[in-house]
Amino acid sequence: MKLTATAQVSVDGVMQGPGAPVAGVVEPGVFERDGWAHFDNEAATAMDEIYQRAGAFLFGRRTYEIFAGSWGKWDDPGKSPIWTALHTMPKYVALTAPFEPKWTNTTVLSGDLATDIRELKAKAGGELQVHGSGALFRWLLENDLVDELNLFIFPVAVGQGARLFPDSGRNWLLQLVGSKFTLKGITIQVYRSATGTIHPKSTQD
Repeated sequence: MKLTATAQVSVDGVMQGPGAPVAGVVEPGVFERDGWAHFDNEAATAMDEIYQRAGAFLFGRRTYEIFAGSWGKWDDPGKSPIWTALHTMPKYVALTAPFEPKWTNTTVLSGDLATDIRELKAKAGGELQVHGSGALFRWLLENDLVDELNLFIFPVAVGQGARLFPDSGRNWLLQLVGSKFTLKGITIQVYRSATGTIHPKSTQD
């Protein structure tokens, strides 16, 4: 399976709290600006299309709790690719502490995470998808485990909260393989890893 990572990001790089808060799940740090990502029909359709390609899901613990406390508890709304995928496809949670998942079809990965993920990627069928899960998202990028990156960039500046990329991180060159924007100004970018470096050394003849 190809590992694809999808994030909702503000123009100032924030990925924390794009949706409404979920009861029982506490945002880390001081953050009171949940719910800044407002989808229009075009962006919603693009997200539906991503979920329709899913073969399995990989979550960090807090994002898993957010999804389990929302999508996991909602009744089938009918004809929702997101609800259908989340309730029928395997779900994996990357953890370092004991955890008892309450959502069916969930497996906890608590061993050698890189090895476990490579084994999942070696399986056939659909995409291994990561949605949100900021800390896991960054760890996957650092360990070259992401094959494709989907960014939904919303025309808002949140002003606080966890960013997609850390202040100091790796040098990572990307190849833009898809781009679209919606009438309400949401930009959807699809990237893959590219060879080379951001600042190649100059050569002299």
